[in-house]
Amino acid sequence: MNILNSINSSLDIKRLSEEELTELAAELRCFLVESVSKTGGHLASNLGAVELTLALHRVYNTEKDRIVFDVGHQSYAHKIITGRRDRFDTLRQYGGLSGFPKPYESRDDAFIAGHASNSVSVAVGMAKARTLLHEDYDVVAVIGDGALTGGLAYEGLAAAAASREPMVIVLNDNNMSIDPNVGGTARLLQGMRIRPGYIRFKRWYRDVFMGMPALYSFNHDLKEKMKDKLLPVNMFSAMGLNYLGPVDGHNLQELETVFRLARDSKEPVLVHVLTRKGRGIEYAEAHPEIYHGVGPFNALTGELAPADRCFSDCFGETVCELAEEEPKLVAITAAMTNGTGLDGFAARFPERFTDVGIAEGGAAAMAAGMAKQGLLPVFAVYSSFLQRGFDMLIHDVALQQLHVVFAVDRAGLVGSDGETHHGIFDVSYLRTVPGMKIFCPASFAELRAMLKTAVFETDGPAAIRYPRGGECGYGALHPEKETLLQSGHDLTLVAYGTMICEVQRAAGILAQRGISAEVIKLGEIGGEDFPMVLASLEKTKLLLTAEEVCEAGCIGTVLSALAAEKGIRFRAAMLNLGGGIVPHGGRAQLLMDNSLDAASIADRAEALLRERGHE
Repeated sequence: MNILNSINSSLDIKRLSEEELTELAAELRCFLVESVSKTGGHLASNLGAVELTLALHRVYNTEKDRIVFDVGHQSYAHKIITGRRDRFDTLRQYGGLSGFPKPYESRDDAFIAGHASNSVSVAVGMAKARTLLHEDYDVVAVIGDGALTGGLAYEGLAAAAASREPMVIVLNDNNMSIDPNVGGTARLLQGMRIRPGYIRFKRWYRDVFMGMPALYSFNHDLKEKMKDKLLPVNMFSAMGLNYLGPVDGHNLQELETVFRLARDSKEPVLVHVLTRKGRGIEYAEAHPEIYHGVGPFNALTGELAPADRCFSDCFGETVCELAEEEPKLVAITAAMTNGTGLDGFAARFPERFTDVGIAEGGAAAMAAGMAKQGLLPVFAVYSSFLQRGFDMLIHDVALQQLHVVFAVDRAGLVGSDGETHHGIFDVSYLRTVPGMKIFCPASFAELRAMLKTAVFETDGPAAIRYPRGGECGYGALHPEKETLLQSGHDLTLVAYGTMICEVQRAAGILAQRGISAEVIKLGEIGGEDFPMVLASLEKTKLLLTAEEVCEAGCIGTVLSALAAEKGIRFRAAMLNLGGGIVPHGGRAQLLMDNSLDAASIADRAEALLRERGHE
C-alpha cells in the first residue's frame, strides 16, 4: 500500500504518473477487499468503480467541485482517497464511517446519497446555484444504469438538457443495480455503442480550432454532420445532451481524456462509461449480485458466513404457498427480487412476477391497475423505498379502495445502512392512507397468518410491516388486532411487531421491582379502534408505548388521543425514535441510545409511576 498510504486528496491523485495510477488502482482493490471482508458493506459496485473514481479525481477537485454520487454504493474509493483511509475499519459500524456519502463526514462529499435516481436533479440544482451566485466550480453527477430504471432520473436528464448549465453526467453502466437490470432501459443501453473515431475526431477538432471562433462557427455544421455519421442516434442526444461514449471504464487514460473533454465543453454532457461490477476479484466478478452488499467474508475465497433465516425468507416462502392456492396472485418488486425474498417466486411463477426496476411509484401504480382488472397483486418493497410511492398509495390505490397488498420489508431500524434506509416513517404515512389495514407480525408464524389474512380476507389496501433479520424470541401466534399477553394493575405497556420482545423483558424487570405491568400486543395498527387498550387504561391510568418508529404519527399519540376523547384521566409516556434521523449502527445499540431497550423501558415505566405518585 505504498502509494495509497500517501493519498489524502484530489491534489495527491493529480501528482501521480500513469504507472503509479495503475498501481494505486490495484492497491485500492486489495484495500477494499481486506476492509469490507471484516466490516461488511457494498463490495462489487466499488470494485468496478476504482478507475472511474481515480479519473474523476484527476480532473476535478472534490473539495471545491461537486461530485454527486447516485445512491453511493460506488463511493468507497472516493472516501478512501479523501482522508478517510485510516478510519475505514469503522465502516458501517456504530460511530464510524457511513457506507454512503455524507457531507458531515467530509467536504469532499457533495450530497447525502442513499436512494437511487436523484443525482442528476440534485446536480442541476447545484449548477443553477453556481450560476446565480456567480461562483466557480464544476458539477458532476455519477449515476448507475440501474438508477436509470427510475423515472426521477429522466426528470433530471430533461432538466439538465433544458437548463444548458455546464455539467457532466457520468453514466456508470455495469448492467446491474442490485439484481440484474430489467426493462427497456437495459436493452437501450446494450445497443448504444460509439465508433471509436468520434472521440478522437472531437479532440482533434477542439485542438485545431481553439482560438479561432470565426472558423469554429463556420465549420460547426461540418462537425455536426461528422457526428451524425459516427454516432448512432440515442435517447440522450435526442434529449439535448451532448453524448460521449461508451468509454472503457477501466482505462484511466481514456477516462481522463473524455472527462476533460466533457468538462471543457461548457454544456450539459453525458459520458457513458462501461465498467464491470466486481472488477479484479474473481468471485465478485462471477457473482456481482451476491457481493453487492455482504456481511463479513473470507477475503481469499469469498466464502460468506451462513445467513440466519429472516422475515424476508418467511415472506418469500409464504407468498409462493399462497400463489399455489390462488392463480390470480401476482408479485411485484422494484429491483429487489433477492432482497425481498421473491427470487423463489420469480423462479416458480415467472409469468406472474414483475420487477419494475428502481421505480417504486410505478410499481404501486401497476399494482393498482392489476387489482382494478381482477388480479391480486402483492408488492414487496423496503419501508424506506415505499416512501417514494406515497402519492400512488393514495391516488391510485386508496381512492378506489383497490385490493393491493404491500409487503413492507425492513420496517424499523435496519442497522449499518443508517438513516437513509431505516424504515421508521411508514407507520406515519401508511396510517394517513384511507382504508389501509396495517398488520405488524412479531414472529414468522404471525407473518404467515397475517399475509394469508391480507391476501384472502381483506378488501382494499393492506400493508404488512416486518423487520430486517430474524425473530426476536417471541414465538407465539397472536395475529389478532389486540392481545393481552400479561395482566397487571400498575400500568399498561403497549407495543407491536418485534418491539414486543423488549416490552415483555421490561415487564419481567418491573416484576422483580414489585411493579405489575399489563402488556398488550397490537397485531394491527390501522383504524381508530383499540378497546382492549382503553379498557386497560381505565384500570391502570398509566400508558407507556414503545415503538421503533418516528414520533410523528406514532401509535402512542393515537392511543392518547382516543383515551382523552373517552374522558379517561391518565398519564402517558411515549418511547420512540423522535424526529426519525437515526445514525447507522447495530440495532441493539441504537435501541439503547433511544431508550427502547428493555432496561430503559422498565426505567421509564418506574419513573412514570413515581410521577403519578407525586401528583
